[in-house]
Order: sequence, then C-alpha cells, then structure tokens
Amino acid sequence: MNRVIVLNQTARLQQKGKRTPIIAGNWKMNKTVGEALTLVDDMLEDLEVLDGVDKVICPPFVALYPVLELLEETHIWLGAQDMHWEEHGAFTGEVSPLMLRDICDFVIIGHSERRHLFGEIDMDVNRKVKAAIRHDIVPIIAIGENLAHNEIGQTNEIVTGQLRAALNGVAAEDAVEVVIAYEPIWAIGSGKAADGEYANQVATVIRQILAELYSSEVAQQIRIQYGGSVTAKNIEEFMSQPEIDGALVGGASLKAAEFIQIVAKTLEVSSKK
Repeated sequence: MNRVIVLNQTARLQQKGKRTPIIAGNWKMNKTVGEALTLVDDMLEDLEVLDGVDKVICPPFVALYPVLELLEETHIWLGAQDMHWEEHGAFTGEVSPLMLRDICDFVIIGHSERRHLFGEIDMDVNRKVKAAIRHDIVPIIAIGENLAHNEIGQTNEIVTGQLRAALNGVAAEDAVEVVIAYEPIWAIGSGKAADGEYANQVATVIRQILAELYSSEVAQQIRIQYGGSVTAKNIEEFMSQPEIDGALVGGASLKAAEFIQIVAKTLEVSSKK
C-alpha cells in the first residue's frame, strides 16, 4: 500500500505553495479488530470527500491489516503507533519496519507514552526515525515537555533537545518528508489543551531549529502538528495559527463524528490561510 511516491510529490509541490494540513488519529490501546473496522466504516465516506487534508488513521497493530483492506482504494493514509528500529531479531513482542513497510504509510515515533511509560530515550527515537526513512515510512516525530519543565520555563530547551536528537544524521532530502508533532505532556489526555498562541510560539521555535539544522527552505516544507486534548471545539484555534499544520489527535479520534468534524474544520480554516 505504501504511497510514499505520492507524498514525495506533495512535498515538492509544497515548495511552491502552502503546506498540506495533516490530521492523524492515534487510537492508542483501544478498539478490537471488529470495533476498529466499525469505526473506520463509520468515518470512511465523510472523510473521503474532505479533500485537501492528509488524513491518517493509526489503529493498534492487530487491526492494521484489516483496516488496510478498507482504506486501500481511498485517499486515507494508514499509520502505526510505534515500531522497532531493527529489521528482525530476538525482540519478543516488537514489530519491525519490514513488517510495516507494505502496510503503513506513517508511523508515530517518540510519543511521550513510549518515552515515559516504556523508557524510550532520545537515541531510541533517532534509531526509529532513521529506520522508518530507510523503509519509506513517514515518521511522525512526537516531542514535548512535561508540566514541571513547562512551569520552570524549560519548554524550548526540552523541545529543542528532543528535536535535534531525533533528526541527528537525517539528511535534508529525508527531513522534508517527516512530520513533527508538538505534544506538551501535561495536555495529553488531560482535557487541558495548550492555547493556540502558546502552541504557535513553540511551533515557531521548532521551525527555527529546523532552519538551523537544514535551511529555511527545508524548514518551510516540514509540517508541524499540535497534539494534546485536541477536539472539534478547539481545532480551529490551533489551525488558525501560521506555524501549525495539523494535529495528532488522541481520544477524539475514537469518535467518528468528532474526528470527521476535526478534519472538516481543519480544511475550512486552512483554505483561508
């Protein structure tokens, strides 16, 4: 199913115009296979007609292939929630890029739950990013500070360090394809989202670091999402910001009507940018 060639063409077009908005739904450890198919079926028709936004669905591993069969002839992308950096080996319970490359278009890497619940470090994230790129899977790289860092004014320092580490050794021609998701940890699943202005300030710092790592031209092509208690009620606030190109959506992506509204409002706002 991998459609990276299409994504590459989209990225090239972005050099001449605005960045294509991207909304990704991270289902986390929710939905059985049957429930996943029902949810996708409930969203499919409405999402298909919302052209002009990249829509990504990231179900649990066990539902990837069944969901793939529903999405195969659509313009909706499929993503995994994580992967190992090795292609094969004695890593019980892990899933390799070789197992995902013919199924998934995207993979979420470095989510705060992977970092803080499962002990992933910056080096692990970097290895996964490079492995995804080698196997033509687009990484959605999640970065963000916790509440303690936020309260003492270390947001920029934490985000900058995570971003530099994740992209260490990644060439410019590959960097233009990645997606950066800024997710303040204190906002994930808490119902307490950052406001649009604050999220845009951090996204501006991210784009400045990308320009330092590569060039202004490359930085302007890379899409930056906001994540953390995103809903249909607040998506317009984030999408109206100049440096925010989409959202990594958690709980709201488990509700068909809500996710459809998020995509629809994203399209409406981005068309006016």
